[in-house]
Amino acid sequence: MLDVLDAVAVRRWCAAALDGLRRHQQEIDDLNVYPVPDSDTGTNLVLTLAAAHEAVAEHGDLRVMARGALLGAKGNSGTIVAQLLKGLADALPDAPRGRAFAAGLTEAARSAWRVVDKPVDGTVLSVADAAARAAQRSGSDELAEVVRAAASGAAEALARTPDQLAVLAEAGVVDAGGRGLCVLLNALVEVVTGVAPPPAPPRRLAAPRESGSGAYAYEVQYLLHAPAPAVDDLRRTLSELGDSLVIVDAGDDTWNVHVHVNDIGGAIEAAIVAGRPYRIGVTRFADQAPAPAPVGRVAVVIVSGTPLTEVFRREGAVTVPGPSPSVGEIRDAIRDAGAGEAVLLPNAVALHPVAAAAAEEARAAGVRVGVVPTRSPVQALAALAVREPARRFEDDLTAMAEAAGACRYAEVTVAATEAVTVAGVVRPGDVVALVEGEVNLIGSDLVDTCRALLDRLLATGGELVTLVTGADTPDRLGDRLREHVAGRWPFVEVQVLHGGQPRYPLVVGVE
Repeated sequence: MLDVLDAVAVRRWCAAALDGLRRHQQEIDDLNVYPVPDSDTGTNLVLTLAAAHEAVAEHGDLRVMARGALLGAKGNSGTIVAQLLKGLADALPDAPRGRAFAAGLTEAARSAWRVVDKPVDGTVLSVADAAARAAQRSGSDELAEVVRAAASGAAEALARTPDQLAVLAEAGVVDAGGRGLCVLLNALVEVVTGVAPPPAPPRRLAAPRESGSGAYAYEVQYLLHAPAPAVDDLRRTLSELGDSLVIVDAGDDTWNVHVHVNDIGGAIEAAIVAGRPYRIGVTRFADQAPAPAPVGRVAVVIVSGTPLTEVFRREGAVTVPGPSPSVGEIRDAIRDAGAGEAVLLPNAVALHPVAAAAAEEARAAGVRVGVVPTRSPVQALAALAVREPARRFEDDLTAMAEAAGACRYAEVTVAATEAVTVAGVVRPGDVVALVEGEVNLIGSDLVDTCRALLDRLLATGGELVTLVTGADTPDRLGDRLREHVAGRWPFVEVQVLHGGQPRYPLVVGVE
């Protein structure tokens, strides 16, 4: 539990927020109907946070994170979220506690409203406002309590956005940018408290969307080096040319400018009059319309244990019940997903041949399938954390395979029979820890053996430990192991998931 949001915590927050947005990228893209149904809000938020993460990764603080986001902001929502980060950085002292964070969040929300030319209720702005109000109402100086309140207030406001914007209600969705902000705040809660808030599934599309914009056909975005008075003139000009105008001050006479227009030349000429535009980007909304089915990409995961199945479903994956599905069952799951592309994660060495055969049959039916040869569910979670459906299929498959391969895995079980292993003789009732499928430790006490296993794994490095508890895991095992890691390995993050898998009280992943 963190008491202050110092620079180390900010860097962890930025990394967790980027991971969360990558996991929810497709979901947020699918929600995107306002201000233009261009299905890119999730992608733009990922690109914005990726720029922030690149800036802050080694030694940066919140100010560095905010400036990185501002210089790399993409799209309407990305630019507004970057301004929220800037407003927070400008308002917060170093290492703030709860009350200071609540006050900073309030100023950040106000600053975001100010930079939008025509702000609208029912958007990320409303969600930010509600988060700030909830943080202030908590009245606490405990950082954990304040960030929990902010995340809860944001989630409640997100659920209200269809009541505030008719276009959201008609499509049966919540605001995409607001959903992205909720992902950011949930990541902050997890960093500060060590526990992720329970997910609240957003409302999905109830009707097909149109493509493009009814009034304006193009999105224009650029960075501009210009003095503030010239930007005031630019704001008036662009406001007359189009809508969705957001101009954010990135410092040092640098501005991030975003607008929707029909007159591309006019928007760029106005920038040239004001100063020096660069990194100019132009997007035609009609080119971003979702392709007809069965285009799309899905992850298909073989998994045992109902709670773990729910974990993967929250990550947006299609699940196939384990431990030994048939070729036909896997093939049918791929086909029934209705996607043109699928990534299959088998999660056990014994299932690799079955997965390969199912992939061949699905390919014969016209689905493009790749297999990431995961040997444990923790490797599949690592792979899903880096997937980006907007990437080329081969690139996404490669990135997921690399992430899975970089995740070392281990399992703890209780021996039922006697056996001779490389670690010694195993007798019935012994606690056995296997690393990458090989017996590595033999003990008599479950907690002590799990602690020793974690120490061995972390002795060779690691930044994130995932603990997946099983169906018969004793109460508080996950908490006790989290406390052990915090004491022995203070710079290592720990996430505990209840997987409910049979036979293995604990599955461990180290990244």
